[in-house]
Amino acid sequence: MLIRSLLAFVFLFYPLILHAQSTWHAYGGDGSGTRYMPFDQINRSNVNELEVAWTFRTGELGQDAEDGKDITFEATPIFFENTLYFPTAFGEIFALHADSGTLRWTYNPEIDRSMYFSEVTSRGVSLWIDTEAGANTTCQARIIEGTIDARLIAIDARTGKPCSGFGTEGVVDLNPGHNRFPKGRSRDYQVTSPPAILGNHIIVGSSIGDNWNVNTGRGTVRAFDARTGDLRWAWDPIDYKADSVGAANAWSIMAFDEERDLVFVPTSSPSPDFYGGKRPGSNAGANSVVALKGSTGEVAWAFQTIHHDLWDYDIAAQPALIEINRNGERIPAVAQATKTGMVFILHRETGEPLYPVEERPVIQSDIPGESSWPTQPFVTKPAPIMPHEGLSPDDAWGPTEATREECRALFEKHISTGIFTPPTEQGTLMYPGNGSGTNWGSTAFDPDRGRLVLNTSRLITLVQLFPADEWNNQRKRASEEGIDYEFGRQAGAPFAFKRRTLLSSAIMPCNPPPWGEIAAIDVSTGDLAWKHPLGEWNGVEGAWNSGGPIVTGGDLVFIAATLDQKIRALDLDTGDTLWEAELPRAGIATPMTYESNGDQFVVIAAGGHGKAGMQIGDFVIAYKLSD
Repeated sequence: MLIRSLLAFVFLFYPLILHAQSTWHAYGGDGSGTRYMPFDQINRSNVNELEVAWTFRTGELGQDAEDGKDITFEATPIFFENTLYFPTAFGEIFALHADSGTLRWTYNPEIDRSMYFSEVTSRGVSLWIDTEAGANTTCQARIIEGTIDARLIAIDARTGKPCSGFGTEGVVDLNPGHNRFPKGRSRDYQVTSPPAILGNHIIVGSSIGDNWNVNTGRGTVRAFDARTGDLRWAWDPIDYKADSVGAANAWSIMAFDEERDLVFVPTSSPSPDFYGGKRPGSNAGANSVVALKGSTGEVAWAFQTIHHDLWDYDIAAQPALIEINRNGERIPAVAQATKTGMVFILHRETGEPLYPVEERPVIQSDIPGESSWPTQPFVTKPAPIMPHEGLSPDDAWGPTEATREECRALFEKHISTGIFTPPTEQGTLMYPGNGSGTNWGSTAFDPDRGRLVLNTSRLITLVQLFPADEWNNQRKRASEEGIDYEFGRQAGAPFAFKRRTLLSSAIMPCNPPPWGEIAAIDVSTGDLAWKHPLGEWNGVEGAWNSGGPIVTGGDLVFIAATLDQKIRALDLDTGDTLWEAELPRAGIATPMTYESNGDQFVVIAAGGHGKAGMQIGDFVIAYKLSD
């Protein structure tokens, strides 16, 4: 039906369809999430001639944003009619002239900044074209935004004015029936990633603060009519009837396949993260790639990457819709990168693994009331991008002998037996940690070479459970010792937790470098094409990173993402760095590229990362070849 509708309008909207095929019109480039554009004006032979074309500042930090400590500017712009569209962390949308970076218009959703938000970020906006409206009529082209205060907003792409026929004056409230948290100064039900647009449906997930309660908010995925804002369908990842579990939400970015009427949903861990005694079983639907029928919300297939998650191993990366060449046959596939460094490559129509996945026994929990799952899925190909082995005291790293001794003592004190070691009262060194592997920055795919490019981080997370009645004492002790733990009450469970990234007093990781890498995988063979450290951390190669890569027809990979505040261009064949430039703040975002008036541009948001303790900013920077 969808294909027939498109064909019926092919002549009327033929220029628009051609335009969309070669522009960055959705987060991730297009619905497939491959972050690939065929532009080759910037290529290996001239990339070192790139220079700043324009810089734009949003003014985000001049709007009484308290101290801004939690703000992260993670947006990737989209491109339509020679205009760039992107949101700030507090959801103000900017429309800029693509060739000059000058302002066309802004829209401010006026989010209450006095409220506490679990995350203060917005990664992007979406575009919907009404094929039944006349060209250039009001709201024929709409910018769709989900906000951190849980609203779905539709505004006219050409003017920035709300679409009055959508919801109530352009706004749909996402909160009713889906937020178990009290109203007031705390808001733990949010939208931080751009919705998926499939046909005439806007499909939206949610970000949930999932460690304060056993029965935190439901992770319902919903579809709304793109014209009216009416609810069309809703899908729950897990069974919430028992009122003893929540989350399993889709806080990251979905991918969609219009031809097959499928939306691919990456789900998170069920709540709470580190104690599953109240949610027995595998928790099917959580930590999964789920293919839903876009028109109805029915499940076409689901593949679970973690059973009964006890490690906060959400699926954070957008699924990438790719093709594999096998014996001359092109097979439609989904590549799902994960926090564990494993990449699952699945048949797009069935969810069956295209490389064998083995269920292997894992260490079982000794926490009273916990029933951890006996096995976990391991990919056989591609090989995991990061190590899964436990670390011994001899592996402790530090820039000096004193810091090595610090780390060695922590390794001796806590348990480290490799991936899937369950949380303990003694303290478990989770390696990979919950901030490791490939996160929301996702992957990029070159269709010509069949290469999947991904960046990873590798850090240890120390997780320690303690009886719930010790909550006040544990927090007081951490304050007295000056240790910066993140605490989770897990109300309704017998255990609360504390966790932190394992750093020495030198503010550097205790595990050996590199702490960040970028790699390319040949998806048709499952083999590693290349792998290199990414960025620097205090002069050591391979830094923690957040954000992702893009690939272009100029045989280049562009990526920022690192602590060292640089954007780089890499050779797609070798991974070698061909160009780099200093940014005013770290580019904790994914770049994008477009063409305007005969020039190819590469754009990055450079705003640092408040939660990671970086200096924050409000810069959007575009590069092009020197004249």
